[in-house]
Amino acid sequence: MSSTTEIVQASLARRYKAESRFRLYGIVAISISLSFLAFLLISITYKSIPAFYETQVQLTVNLDAEKLGVGASPDIKAIKTANYSGVIKGALREQFPDVKKRKAKKELYSLVSVGAQYQLRDFILEDPSVIGTEQTIWLIADDELNGLVTAVSDVTDIGDTPTRLSEQQRGWINTLQQQDQVKTGFNYTFFSAGDSREPELAGIKAALIGSAWVLLVTFLVSFPVAVAAAIYLEEFAPTNRWTDVIEVNINNLAAVPSIVFGLLGLAVFINFFALPRSAPLIGGIVLSLMTLPTIIISSRAALKAVPPSIREAAQGLGASKVQVVFHHVLPLAMPGILTGTIIGLAQALGETAPLLMIGMVAFIVDIPQSIVDPATALPVQVFLWSDSPERAFVAKTSAAIVVLLGFLVVMNAVAVFLRKRFERRW
Repeated sequence: MSSTTEIVQASLARRYKAESRFRLYGIVAISISLSFLAFLLISITYKSIPAFYETQVQLTVNLDAEKLGVGASPDIKAIKTANYSGVIKGALREQFPDVKKRKAKKELYSLVSVGAQYQLRDFILEDPSVIGTEQTIWLIADDELNGLVTAVSDVTDIGDTPTRLSEQQRGWINTLQQQDQVKTGFNYTFFSAGDSREPELAGIKAALIGSAWVLLVTFLVSFPVAVAAAIYLEEFAPTNRWTDVIEVNINNLAAVPSIVFGLLGLAVFINFFALPRSAPLIGGIVLSLMTLPTIIISSRAALKAVPPSIREAAQGLGASKVQVVFHHVLPLAMPGILTGTIIGLAQALGETAPLLMIGMVAFIVDIPQSIVDPATALPVQVFLWSDSPERAFVAKTSAAIVVLLGFLVVMNAVAVFLRKRFERRW
């Protein structure tokens, strides 16, 4: 007995040690995973910081009608086509009169963004009476200047900070800073403008609106079809070979690579039906095909979770099969169905490959006004900016990723809230 007890105790000690080691391995694995995730998020967030800031330069511009080329009594058309670039260049030359050489002037002019002329145009359009006067106005700076100012406090001592600005340009910037003619604030342009070839003028508004249209079409197409299919398969369909085949195919479709759905959309909706290319309508239909299996599976699980006693009680009171499903089972399963739908839409929001195949990779500046206007989506915008050679687009890409991750986190949080808020324990 003593020997048997010692053997059992030794065996228990070994099992307890093995269990402790297994728990330790699990904690270490989770810690490593969280460390990599934290490193990734911190890296992306750090790189995105310059994109959320906008640097402006204060200049005193001479809005003489002759220099603008608008005449004594300009109309709206003349004001829109005035020589704003020449006026801004003249203000820079007056600010730094020692700059004489052509190359030096070119470097001086590059401190201000090409979008500054549109700022000046809008300023005059708001109040044409300023023509013929001198005005002090803040104009958007070039992306290289913005990146340097947001990275270092002293632009004359940049250390290892990468920049294309020459030493002479950094000296001009330092002079402007000493005269309080350089300021940095939140970049509202990033959220209020469409795409642009110039990094300091590029924004995500067109991509956000495009993503919203795509998700709207995806929801309107996939939700009713998926819920109807789930109700039929779970509540009305007989158990036979055909329903087994349908269930297997639904499960298999959930694992099909997303690019296959893009090829399907290209072949069927664009080449065969000749629907408009690069439109949210096509993107939404393609993504709805991709999310249908996910919503069907989650909807069936939600319907199956409703206790049989609910159905039996309703039938016992004389309700028909349709009344049982739509008056009792479906309302109780709706929180789970909505949770699965939101998760499916969140998956669709982050998809890029299907949208690339149907042409939503086009360079879109204008904000789409409907589901048939040319548009792009936020993941595709990230893809486009990541391929741009300008250094400032690295920050734009990271900032767009942060915004996309924010939307995904919000959508998943809403799904968790709905599940916790309306979940019933039977």
